[in-house]
Amino acid sequence: MGESIRSARPRPVYLDHNATAPLRPEARAAMFAGLEEIGNPSSVHRFGRRARGRLEQAREDIAAWLGIEPDRVLFVSGGTEANNLALHQARGPVLVSAIEHPSVLEAAPQALRLPVGEDGRIDPDRCRALVEENGCELVSVMLANNETGIVQPVAEIAALLQGCGVRLHVDAAQVPGRLDRALAEIGADYLTLSAHKLGGPPGIGALVTAPGAEIRPLLRGGGQERRARAGTENLPAAMGFAAALRAVDAGEISRLESLRDRLEAALAELPQVRIIGRGLPRLANTSCIALRGVDSRLQVMRLDLEGIAVGAGSACSSGKMAQSHVLTAMGLPPEIASCAIRISLGWNSTEADIDAFLAAFRRLAGELRGRRGVANPAGATT
Repeated sequence: MGESIRSARPRPVYLDHNATAPLRPEARAAMFAGLEEIGNPSSVHRFGRRARGRLEQAREDIAAWLGIEPDRVLFVSGGTEANNLALHQARGPVLVSAIEHPSVLEAAPQALRLPVGEDGRIDPDRCRALVEENGCELVSVMLANNETGIVQPVAEIAALLQGCGVRLHVDAAQVPGRLDRALAEIGADYLTLSAHKLGGPPGIGALVTAPGAEIRPLLRGGGQERRARAGTENLPAAMGFAAALRAVDAGEISRLESLRDRLEAALAELPQVRIIGRGLPRLANTSCIALRGVDSRLQVMRLDLEGIAVGAGSACSSGKMAQSHVLTAMGLPPEIASCAIRISLGWNSTEADIDAFLAAFRRLAGELRGRRGVANPAGATT
């Protein structure tokens, strides 16, 4: 191991916001206020009514941010439950894109797969053709991919599905604060949101439904959430979720895009680096890069030793030691797909964070590419 890596102990730099974002101060303050409430929102006494008022205010704040009616916001435990609940609404054939989050792919293991092109994007006409050929009842397509940041043409897909009696589920967990898109105008029947991706607490999310949509529950045993999701509501988390959304600054997206573009301009100068999705519609905060010849897991570990936290693949499937299904679906060869890492910025990312990453990554690239037959964590050589 290089002396520079052993001896360096810089300020830790967190660049894995797509896995989870640090809690915003506004969300933390709202959660503490929620923890002071002692009533169950379902109780009819004054303590319960006060808790119910706080819960409904959080729902109204989230709805206002989306530009929709509050009764369309259904609180759940997070993005995974929202995705599972949306897919649970289908009784017939389902079509899901090949690059979906594991909580979609594993919730519908028998679903038909919708391929993506080499650019990682879905062809809306191909989507409609597969729906008609197979009599699909529901289509699930994420708005923006968590690994590459590439944005899908979901509004076009929704327009093609209208009038066909086919419902559309859109996983938008990565979108708030990272993409300038009016989510209410997409035309989705079900839309997934997750608080901890944008600086809210973990353990809370929402399934946003089309007007008047009925929900067949996964969890039964109570009348909460319009009888669509049994269980005492997580009031402090709901309040933190709403506060995190309110805290998203109007200039946050352009600031993140500027940081990302500066990062990628510097990385593009390294001949052994490939920036996946550059030039395509993407999240403002996400860069997926491949350092040819160096296993992604090795890169993550070596950067971690320098105090830099980045991601490799979906955090929900890390540890499985499998190549990214997203990059494989895009047709990238193993020598590229196995060498890709993800840098994802967030609300507290700074210019200094970019500088620290670039310095560490240049050292890593120079050291590891200067060696032949570098062993990767699985024991193979690159």
